[in-house]
Amino acid sequence: MRKLQKEKLNVTVVDNLSTGKIENLPAGTSFVQMDINDVQLEKVFSKGNFDAIVHLAGQITVSTSMKDPSFDCMQNVLGTVHLLEIARKHGVKRIVFSSTAAVYGDVQEEYLPVVESQCLKPMSFYGLSKITAEKYLQLYKESFGLDYVVLRFSNVYGERQVDSGEGGVISIFANCISSDKGITIYGDGNQTRDFIYAGDIANGIYKSLLTKNVNRIYNLSTESEISLNGLIYIFEKITGKNINKEYASPRAGDIYKSILANGRACYQLSWKPEVSLEDGLKVTYEYFCNIHKHMGS
Repeated sequence: MRKLQKEKLNVTVVDNLSTGKIENLPAGTSFVQMDINDVQLEKVFSKGNFDAIVHLAGQITVSTSMKDPSFDCMQNVLGTVHLLEIARKHGVKRIVFSSTAAVYGDVQEEYLPVVESQCLKPMSFYGLSKITAEKYLQLYKESFGLDYVVLRFSNVYGERQVDSGEGGVISIFANCISSDKGITIYGDGNQTRDFIYAGDIANGIYKSLLTKNVNRIYNLSTESEISLNGLIYIFEKITGKNINKEYASPRAGDIYKSILANGRACYQLSWKPEVSLEDGLKVTYEYFCNIHKHMGS
């Protein structure tokens, strides 16, 4: 949002605030509180003249999708179809869709980092629902001419991220560490992730709104991996704390190793990740420290 406003784009935000917070929006933001499945959503488009949609809404956790596949489908598949139908009726030219590394599943190490053409074998209903939504985008393009850009994010982190769900592991860790609480690791801690700073994602979304290379899929990642144990080591380095950690059983649907190739996005979107993991962790940790400081004042 901040990136798009900085680039002088006229933006309206639609959010049901199930996880987001209205205070996180910059002052003066045009905002509508609504779920994308709401039948009233079409009125938002009737009042505006939107050229593009950045579709970030949805159910975002693997564990929730495994516990309640129906809810996951309703949010990620039916919500996307509802949005596509409205876009088609109101002449929207492009939709930028946030997908996920979970579509690839647990890829064998010899095929890492994962390229966009890799066979899709999701281990969770979350990954499956995102693949299904991608297929709808592709067919809407073929049937109705609605351009799309699919962005498959690796593990995103940064300030203002909700500290819940496995996708927000850095925010969960940063929140616990800043309040001197211990952390729980599901598995042996050697599972790896490709963590990318939210500011780099925002820049990728902006590039996707402008690119001529549409109707394609791009990984947005750093193309580097770190284990959760390694992540804790960096947190200990930047905070000077000895972090108390406990290990629990792995969760259903979790991928063991994840690292995405980003060459296509770098070349075709003229994009690259710019924030190092250590710098991003510092900013995220300081954000949670400030929250706890204000709560205590």
